[in-house]
This record gives sequence, structure tokens and C-alpha cells, in this order.
Amino acid sequence: MNLNKGDFVEIEFTGRLKGGEVFDSNRKEDLEKLHHGHDHKIEAKPFVFALGRDMFVQGIDEFLVGKGIGEYEVNLTPEKAFGKRLPQLVQMIPSKVFRESKLSPAPGAVFNFDGRVGKILTVSGGRIMVDFNNPLAGKDLVYKVKVKRKVEEINEKIKSFVEFLFRKDFKFEVKDKNLTLHVDKGMGKFVELFKDKFKEVLDLELEVKEIEDKKEVKNKEEKDESKAGA
Repeated sequence: MNLNKGDFVEIEFTGRLKGGEVFDSNRKEDLEKLHHGHDHKIEAKPFVFALGRDMFVQGIDEFLVGKGIGEYEVNLTPEKAFGKRLPQLVQMIPSKVFRESKLSPAPGAVFNFDGRVGKILTVSGGRIMVDFNNPLAGKDLVYKVKVKRKVEEINEKIKSFVEFLFRKDFKFEVKDKNLTLHVDKGMGKFVELFKDKFKEVLDLELEVKEIEDKKEVKNKEEKDESKAGA
């Protein structure tokens, strides 16, 4: 059985710097090495994704098309991994930006700047040099990948795709070619922006319904009971 673009697969993987340390994994033994010394326990979770849908590292995505169930070692250049390191992404941020946010910049510290993650390189007076490159940009990487199975069940595909897009576990129903997602109040319009992606990846028409806030529902019921008893 050869895998095709669009197929969902479950894999185990470990990513290493070429000739160096582990930086990502969903294997229990490698996760323990990666988080050695941390107080919290890291759980190894299955990883399910669709091939050729930008859900994983480009080089691995491309490599697995045409392959079958089995184990592989894949060497990736920066172009097929996290891109080249770009000098223009090293920028000077005025110190007043940090003062206004009550932040104390120090070399090595990482901050989120309006959705862009940057690492402090140097602090010199009012000039703070920040690197917005991905930490793995410009690196040659080695991935060990075990393709465990091809995923066929539609509910498992939906669950993995929803988790990938929203980092949430929304309730859902599927009927024929229609998918109904029950999302948190206030998220409806945002989730609807992905209708085309659900059609492309899962061949399903997306309908979004917002869940009423439990506290608001309770308050409404209490008000109705109070009016009824008046």
C-alpha cells in the first residue's frame, strides 16, 4: 500500500539537529530525554495528519507520499524544513516598547510581539536586538519517522484536523457530506473562515454553531424562575 497526497496517517517521529540534540518528538523515550529535569510529566500522544496539506514539516510531507507503512530516516536541508535564516528578521526594537509593557528584556529571553515570537540577542542602552527567525531556521535536520497506519475513519480525521487548526477538541456531527462543529461562544466567525480548508482536506461542507455560555444559561434560567415566582 502506497500513501497518496491527502491520505491521513498516524506516525511516531523524532526530530534532531544533524549530529546533535533532539528538538521535537512524540516518542515516549525521546520526550523524556527532551524534558529531562522538568517537574511536569510530558505525555506522548499519537500524531495524525493529512499528507500534502501543510500539517507537518514540508520535507517529511513530501517524502512520505508514495511510501508505505514502515520506519524511515530522513535528512532535511533548511529549505525543506524551517527555512533559511534571514538577516532581515533580526530587528532593533526600542526599549520603550518593553517598558510600556512592563517587560525586562535580557539576552536569551523570548517574547511574543503581536503574534511574532522573537528571541532577545543583545541589550545595549535603548537598543534591543531581537531575532524573529524560527530557532531551527538554517539548520540541517534528521527525522526518524515510523508510519504506523493509514487512518480511514472519518471521525478520527476530523478530530485531528480540528486539533491542528484550533488546538481545541470541539464536539461535532457528520451527516452525509456535512460537518457541524459546536464551538465556544465568540469563535463562530473565526472558525467559519476555514470552510474552504475543511472542503479541501476532508471534502465536507462546514456548518458552525456556537455553544451558549453555561454561566449565562444558568443566569437566564434563574431570572426566568424568578419572574415565574413573582
